[in-house]
Amino acid sequence: MPIPTEPIGSIPRPPELVEAMGKVAAGAMSQQDIKALYDRAIRDTIKRFEATGSPIISDGEQTKPSFATYPIQGLEALAPDGITIPFADGHTRQLPRLTAGPFRYRTYAASYLKEAKKHARVPVKQAVISASALSLLYPQTGIPSYSQEQFLEDLVREAEADIRECLAAGAANVQIDFTEGRLVIKLDPSKGLLKTFIALNNRVLERFTPAERARIGVHTCPGGDRDSTHSADVDYGELLPSLFELKVGRFYIQLASEQDPLRVLRIIKRHARPDQKIFIGVTDPINPRIEAPEEVRDRVVRAAEVIPVAQLGTTDDCGFSPFGDDTSTARDTAFEKIRARVAGTALAAKVLGVA
Repeated sequence: MPIPTEPIGSIPRPPELVEAMGKVAAGAMSQQDIKALYDRAIRDTIKRFEATGSPIISDGEQTKPSFATYPIQGLEALAPDGITIPFADGHTRQLPRLTAGPFRYRTYAASYLKEAKKHARVPVKQAVISASALSLLYPQTGIPSYSQEQFLEDLVREAEADIRECLAAGAANVQIDFTEGRLVIKLDPSKGLLKTFIALNNRVLERFTPAERARIGVHTCPGGDRDSTHSADVDYGELLPSLFELKVGRFYIQLASEQDPLRVLRIIKRHARPDQKIFIGVTDPINPRIEAPEEVRDRVVRAAEVIPVAQLGTTDDCGFSPFGDDTSTARDTAFEKIRARVAGTALAAKVLGVA
């Protein structure tokens, strides 16, 4: 079999859509007013994705406000002063704070998938946000008449439904975005919070059969926003052993931008099970330089010296512009990087004799 290759999810939105989304956020435009822009962006994204030769695509998350907050956009029981996430270049992102229960998703990811599948001629994957990331919505001071345990019960149920609806709607696979993995080690070096996050995500995953979990994966990276990261300074070796405790069949692991990818691969080798597929990052979305297919090929061939080729797949280190207002990466650049990933993976498959 050829070596599988998949995107993480996000693609930079067209400039006119970014501008319109900003107007919606400011209350100067309604969601209905930009529906035509959304439709145009989805169609163009899928067309250009398919033109790269990618065997599996996404909708580029064109209509999500961000990869993290799509389930809660428009919820009334939110305040803007939640946890702040600092990035290395000095900019920040701030999560909202939940103010009342019960907690319910307002939007499920299957709605994006169903729209994408109307236009796609190849399989479509769907990304969802982790339960652990959304658990950060609950304030440390608590909520009167709505305990944290009640919130977590509601959250686990909603996270399960988010994944289950995508599987039922025909997703090629479902990818859980766990980009907070390294970040929580930075916030809590004792790794107690990381342990809690792994356990919470497994509460969701345990509700699925082994066959279903084979179609579910987890993505990890140090965050990628406006050409900066929030936790690249955290040693990957502190995260990866715990990451492989997650009960999924697929792992999408940022690697191209790592300083010592061989060390990371060896850690993966020690902790991954033989039945788990390992998708390594072979392009760096926050670096504007477009990788050559031969560069991708060489990264895959080197990885195959550590990870059995039957377990190996390729991906991008993270999504391109995962927040709706991020204009740091050009749309054309993203598709050229994807094209290089697809072509380079095919070259590697020939070298390794699995094309």
